[in-house]
Amino acid sequence: MATINKNLSDYDKTTIPNANKFRFGIVVSEWNDTITEGLYQGAYNTLIEHGVIPSNIIRWDVPGSFELIYGSKKMQEQMVNAVIAIGSVIKGETKHFDFVCEAVSQGIKDLNVIRETPVIFCVLTDDNMQQALDRSGGKHGNKGTEAAIAAIKMAELRKNS
Repeated sequence: MATINKNLSDYDKTTIPNANKFRFGIVVSEWNDTITEGLYQGAYNTLIEHGVIPSNIIRWDVPGSFELIYGSKKMQEQMVNAVIAIGSVIKGETKHFDFVCEAVSQGIKDLNVIRETPVIFCVLTDDNMQQALDRSGGKHGNKGTEAAIAAIKMAELRKNS
C-alpha cells in the first residue's frame, strides 16, 4: 500500500529491464475518465520511456471498473506479455463501492492465478475525487507509472521463468 508521503512516480530507472521486445495490453475503464486517462497517460509514457514500441501497446476501453476483469481476460488472449487494468472507484453513499472494489480485486487476482499472462492492478479505490486526482498525476505522482513498472518487471519474470 502506498504511504501518504510516497510519490507513486518515483523509482530507480536503472533497475528496470529494457522493454523493447515486449507487448503490453492496457484495459481502461471509461468511468471516472478524468482519473483513468491520467493513469493511462502515466502508464503509456512510462512504457515508451523504457523502450516499448508504440505499436506494441494495445489499448481497450471498457465501461467501468467491474468490466476490467473480462476486458483483461480477453486482452490476455492477444499475445501480450502483460496486461495493465486501469480503473477508478470513488466511494459514494452506498455499499456499491465495496462490492465493486472486492469483485475487481478478486477477479484480477483470479486471472493471475489461473492464467499465464500477468495482470497488473491499477485501480484506484479512493474516498473522494481529490484523492484520486492526487494519485493520477497529482501531488502523489501517478499510479499508472507504478503499474507500468510492475508490468515490465512481471513480463521480464515471465520471460525468464
